[in-house]
Amino acid sequence: MTAGEGRERPVDEPSDDEPEVSAAEAADAAIEAIGDLTGKDPIGATAVKPTEEGWLVEVEVVEEKRIPSSADLLALYEVDLDLDGTLLSYNRTQRYPRGARIDGNSGDRR
Repeated sequence: MTAGEGRERPVDEPSDDEPEVSAAEAADAAIEAIGDLTGKDPIGATAVKPTEEGWLVEVEVVEEKRIPSSADLLALYEVDLDLDGTLLSYNRTQRYPRGARIDGNSGDRR
């Protein structure tokens, strides 16, 4: 076997179907996009999953600030990013009082 034989691509070059951005970069891009689009305060990413098209990121946001802060309303947004970390779509999937969300499958609490 000669040099390079049996290799599909050089190690330092991503293939066409591999994400161009890391999971951490995708999370940062999703947090920034949700903050810009909704005008709300993102708390952070709660999940980052690779997809065939890029990344699916779940971002928790303060929907309504209340006094005391333990009464705040929070929301989860699913953010779909392409392989380069560019926003494709977003959707609010849950809304709930702070501290009420038990797990990712708790459903929409309105």
